Amino acid sequence: MSKRGGFPGGMGGFGGMNINHLMKEAKKMQADLEKSQEELSQKEFEATAGGGAITVKVSGNKEIKEIIIKKDVVDPDDVEMLQDLILTCINEALRKVDAAQASSMGKFNIPGLM
Repeated sequence: MSKRGGFPGGMGGFGGMNINHLMKEAKKMQADLEKSQEELSQKEFEATAGGGAITVKVSGNKEIKEIIIKKDVVDPDDVEMLQDLILTCINEALRKVDAAQASSMGKFNIPGLM
């Protein structure tokens, strides 16, 4: 007589994998992920614009740490240029953080995470 119900392989499609092993792996991956996020938050990223006229430093948490503006770029008659340089510089620093996050998280290969 054949068995009715149940799953082929007897493990509900896990191919014989031990559910406790899966849970251990998931916990290890979570701990590794948290460690990577912590390491990234400790790093600083820097970008410049206008040939070094503006420098911005950003933490791995995307917190602006420092903005340096050289005096010779400050022109009261062209404030818009200064604003554009600052925006460009900040956005570039944030892109660097995003790239570092993608690189760091990519090693975990979790579908849908990034």
